[in-house]
Amino acid sequence: MFRYDRAVLERYPAIHAGILHLEGLPDAAAPAALGEQYRAAQAEVAQRLATTPIAALPSIAAWRRAFAGFGAKPTQYRCAAEALLRRLARQSELPSVNALVDIGNLVSIRYALPVAVVDLAGVAAPVTVRFATGDEPFTDLGGGPAGTPEPGEVVFVDREGVACARRWCWRQSAQSATRPGTSEALVIVEGLHDGAEDDVAAARAELVALLARFRPAARVTTYVLSARQPAATGVILGSTGPG
Repeated sequence: MFRYDRAVLERYPAIHAGILHLEGLPDAAAPAALGEQYRAAQAEVAQRLATTPIAALPSIAAWRRAFAGFGAKPTQYRCAAEALLRRLARQSELPSVNALVDIGNLVSIRYALPVAVVDLAGVAAPVTVRFATGDEPFTDLGGGPAGTPEPGEVVFVDREGVACARRWCWRQSAQSATRPGTSEALVIVEGLHDGAEDDVAAARAELVALLARFRPAARVTTYVLSARQPAATGVILGSTGPG
């Protein structure tokens, strides 16, 4: 379903990830209570950012080092969490996208960790995090032209060799994005910094709690990944939802 290639783990052995496999998601609008909780989290985080430089956050600093390590200039290409935090600091508010993305973004800004939400109808699982060969096709979710990654950058690639994300946690593909009608998805939260294991665990637990509250009909299976357990097919922490 989701795995890290050994070469990536050898270069980045500090990686910790929480993977949530969501099934039976309802085709329903985000509830008003989720919007209220999302806005409250934004206000709380914006207040913290007023006194703490984003680049000084340990999790963000670690992602910057990782990006530089595979040749991506970290002030030009920012991990998804840093991009969200900078947008929040600049605009004081983040727009609602849909329930799943809003839940992911809420947790991302609170913990300063990238959270990806992948529609499994748009990708051929399993998804592998590996170094790019430069031949993987990629269609930019942000509306940029279709292309291929730079050889050696870290990418998410599906079973058919299509890139689902470029520069690790910089940008997802259009095919992998959730949309109205998404019924099965992966949620991926990752960290590389000292303390990432605990922070990722806390973020994963909050994702589970938010899904239980705002998407109670969904079945959620949770996995924990690291250099010791590189694939989301082994250690299952638990399942929630109808079953």
